[in-house]
Amino acid sequence: MSRRRYVARGVPGGYRIWDNKARRYWGEHYQLCPDDLVRELNSTADPARLTQLARHYRALKR
Repeated sequence: MSRRRYVARGVPGGYRIWDNKARRYWGEHYQLCPDDLVRELNSTADPARLTQLARHYRALKR
């Protein structure tokens, strides 16, 4: 099994998405673990679906 490119890492106050290839964080800080978003990033990475999921997880922190 290959190593995943994107993983959710716990940080103080929530989660951030770590990009293993670029070796930096991707996206914003999330209070809930963005499992669906990470799964989509590691599979097809459909831009419309990524936008929808990012908006969903961003709305949960308000």
